[in-house]
Amino acid sequence: MAVRQLGEAVINRIAAGEVIERPASVIKELVENAVDAGARNIEIVTAAGGKTLIRVSDDGAGMTAADLALAVRRHCTSKLSDENLFDIRTLGFRGEALPSIGSVARLTITTRHRDEAHAWRIEVAGGIESPLEPAARSLGTQVEVRDLFFATPARLKFLKTDRAEAAAITEVVRRIALAYPEVGFSLGGSDRQSIIWPAARGEDPRMARLAQVVGDDFVENAMRIDAVREGVRLTGFAGLPTYHRGTAQQQFFYVNGRPVKDKLLLSGLRGAYADVLARDRHPVVVLYVDLDPAFVDVNVHPAKADVRFRDGQLVRGLLVGAIKHALVQAGHRSSTSNAASALDVLRAGGAGAAAASGQGWSRAHGPVQDRQASPYRPLHETSGFAEAGQPRLETGADAGGMAAALAGLPLADLARPSADARAHGAAISEDLMARPLGAARAQVHETYIVSQTLDGVVIVDQHAAHERLVYERLKEALARRDVPRQMLLIPEVVELPEEDVGRLADHAEALEGAGLVLEPFGPGAVAVRETPALLKGLDIRALVRDLADELAEWDSATGLKERLDHVAATMACHGSIRAGRRLRVEEMDALLRDMEATPLSGQCNHGRPTWIELKLSDIERLFGRK
Repeated sequence: MAVRQLGEAVINRIAAGEVIERPASVIKELVENAVDAGARNIEIVTAAGGKTLIRVSDDGAGMTAADLALAVRRHCTSKLSDENLFDIRTLGFRGEALPSIGSVARLTITTRHRDEAHAWRIEVAGGIESPLEPAARSLGTQVEVRDLFFATPARLKFLKTDRAEAAAITEVVRRIALAYPEVGFSLGGSDRQSIIWPAARGEDPRMARLAQVVGDDFVENAMRIDAVREGVRLTGFAGLPTYHRGTAQQQFFYVNGRPVKDKLLLSGLRGAYADVLARDRHPVVVLYVDLDPAFVDVNVHPAKADVRFRDGQLVRGLLVGAIKHALVQAGHRSSTSNAASALDVLRAGGAGAAAASGQGWSRAHGPVQDRQASPYRPLHETSGFAEAGQPRLETGADAGGMAAALAGLPLADLARPSADARAHGAAISEDLMARPLGAARAQVHETYIVSQTLDGVVIVDQHAAHERLVYERLKEALARRDVPRQMLLIPEVVELPEEDVGRLADHAEALEGAGLVLEPFGPGAVAVRETPALLKGLDIRALVRDLADELAEWDSATGLKERLDHVAATMACHGSIRAGRRLRVEEMDALLRDMEATPLSGQCNHGRPTWIELKLSDIERLFGRK
């Protein structure tokens, strides 16, 4: 078959297939154009989920007649000062969006520049342009897109319902709005309820926009992030581990103001929360990465959703380190939603009803059966409250002893009382009640510690809390020395592509520090001679292949350390105070003081809260006193 040049209309429709996937893609391109034009107010109107109508109006700089004539032609742009594609300082720069939209829909652009006496209008339908004509409009631009994909009707079959497409449009606008709090956004139309996000003012416009878009709950449960490393700055907000979601929809990343969904950033986020969040839960974050445009390539995807960093590990390390530092600084802060959920449970069921039915309540997650019926039997059949003078806690020599031995720590150190823990008399001293977690007053159902603060009550899950304490000490022990290794009687030979063997050889020293000793075994294999002693029953082949894949993608080896941390977390769970163990008041106070001194003690290794606080004012409202 002879080679021939494709027609301009076909070329534009092929380009449209790469840039314009659905109505939300059109919204993204048009709103980004408005932001680049310096708009301070952007209005978006849609109908039928954007299939029949999309209208974006802004009060930006507008275009002259000459600019408008070029704007609907491919690869015409005002957003590149020269032809350097590694100095991108705007959201759009390819010059493909408008001609792509015009090739598959009915496009009308009305715009007025301050240097023009009146506005100008141009229409493009299925790739066919109409002549420029004068129009009436104030400064700025209005772009109207009707009958999307009328020129390529097969594409319409792949669109979702009007409601789903409208929801995707809302999500696109949300992500852009979070990046530009100084711009006001209005989203309306016949297919939705109107949403208005006014331009944020004041000393902290980002925080104000967060409250508008993500919600006040997130603002109350967010940690501020601000870190710099080698010219890369990370700012924004990350949710407390106890404030999480079932999906990653509430994770917003920006690189130089551009909304992105970057695998490297997502990987760093998972690593930062690995110690404090269950694998099936997702943190809520809004994070901004700012760096020299020369050190990031935004030209790797037609829709500009992906980016590539020149030094990806620098960015990933900055993200992980900044969030982990913020988690430590957050100390005992716990999500306000935990206490709110507990109060909701009490209001819905009634404290009296719960007591009458023989049920208690656990953390903030609702009613649970009385612990007398649980597998963890109390040491003594009593009313369920621990009192001074009861036998001391015995952690046992099985799980706790194993954890202590492997970590190189005396078992007594895993539950040692703080030096300043004081014996209780008839009255609780005020200095203990002034502590963040208060003074222990009772143990309920051999599972929960109830303590009193100056202005409320704290309820602690003793197993979850002690699990975190043991885990942190095990990690410290691992960090103080090389991981103990176990030599294999017969080295395990793992076949790999030659390039993977080279990457593993380059990182052999780092892997040895984590307990894995390997060396090249010919051009297409590695021989594993020693493995971490803690990883019993290890699938060596799977581990090596995973490490090779990780090195190929991120040029780092974090998988082994994460597996070791997972083993330490498992040992901590088995070596901790179990539910059903009776504690003396002194032991309870010692646990509270250790929690106050231990980073990340607000949640266990699985991301569940270790304690909740009920303010006295909340309790008084429950009883109608306020």
